[in-house]
Amino acid sequence: MAAARMGISIIGCLAALMGLVWIGQGTGIFPYPASSFMINQSPWILRGAILLVAGLVIVWAGRRFVR
Repeated sequence: MAAARMGISIIGCLAALMGLVWIGQGTGIFPYPASSFMINQSPWILRGAILLVAGLVIVWAGRRFVR
């Protein structure tokens, strides 16, 4: 079960990190790549925040319920 907990935690961390990147691109703080359609687009701020929260919930649930 330790492998399952580790896998779920990794997936949750990657989702949270991707959410942070989406927030950064949506706000224009992280303009990479320069030709990205996500830069300075406010819908990506909301989508990134939702993905960030979902990733944190996955990490929390994996640590709490997988024994």
